[in-house]
Amino acid sequence: MNTTATPDGASAPDPRKDSLIEYPSQFPIKIMGAKDPGFVPAIVEVARRFDPAFDEATVELRESRAGNYQGITITITATSREQLDGLYGALSSHPMVKVVL
Repeated sequence: MNTTATPDGASAPDPRKDSLIEYPSQFPIKIMGAKDPGFVPAIVEVARRFDPAFDEATVELRESRAGNYQGITITITATSREQLDGLYGALSSHPMVKVVL
């Protein structure tokens, strides 16, 4: 575990160093849901809650073979583990979302 010195000279864990992700970074997230005209706008709205500068141009769409489901890849600017945890939680609990990777 990586540590940093506190003002009193003691060592404290540095959570930024315990992550495999370097912040800030561009971070893709894949989301699957039923094909619905409101699906993409709903995902964009959630993404913007966690990344106000989210660029909708990064959205990539793929339909399932049968055309019943839609895969969306969004790329956000990840700034912290807490941000990513919150985003994954919001996406996973969204009623239109089936899977988040």
